[in-house]
Amino acid sequence: MLDLKDITLHYGRSRILNGISMQADLGEVTCVMGCNGVGKTSLMKAVTGTHPRSGGTMTFDGQEIGVVPAHQLARAGIAYVPQGRDIFPLLTVKENLETGFACLPKEEHFIPDHIYELFPILKDFLARRGGDLSGGQQQQLAIARALITKPKLLVLDEPTEGIQPNIIKQIGEVIKLLRTQGDMAIILVEQFFDFAYELADRFVVLRRGEVVLEGRKGAVERDALLEGVSV
Repeated sequence: MLDLKDITLHYGRSRILNGISMQADLGEVTCVMGCNGVGKTSLMKAVTGTHPRSGGTMTFDGQEIGVVPAHQLARAGIAYVPQGRDIFPLLTVKENLETGFACLPKEEHFIPDHIYELFPILKDFLARRGGDLSGGQQQQLAIARALITKPKLLVLDEPTEGIQPNIIKQIGEVIKLLRTQGDMAIILVEQFFDFAYELADRFVVLRRGEVVLEGRKGAVERDALLEGVSV
């Protein structure tokens, strides 16, 4: 579904990504790991168009994609749940979910039942403002909003950060279910090692803006992964 070749990215004159190559396949979770500041979020910004890449090629769903803005990539089928969630605090839960309609044709402007099956708490809180939800509830809302866009690629940046354990478990179950459905690829950026190791089919470990370890689960030793993400 996604194939990156030699991706570079700059902030001003500072080069953050140094020739990243990786892929993400349908029906699989590709986990991007590494310490703070190694370029994980910058790579996700390059993939989702929220910050333009400086070089390299990106192929999505069989088509090479130029450097285009985020809204075009969202309409093409790339959904992004950023670190920090970025829900609209003054909008209700229902209104937050409806912002996903922007990526869909008018006849699909409705919230499907499976969203509430994945995240039952949201149905009870439809009239509550997003800013009044707990951190875990906001994370569920952010993922649900992304799923409304019917993505082919779902990008999750640190979905467990600051979340209570019971919500982390629920989010893990949702990711497993989405993977088994086989109609989307999932990229998971995660520092909670056990959570990532349980879910991932493929690992990509970054250090200083470069891939230092990559491989499928089973082909990469757990100890090597731990060493790769240690300070």
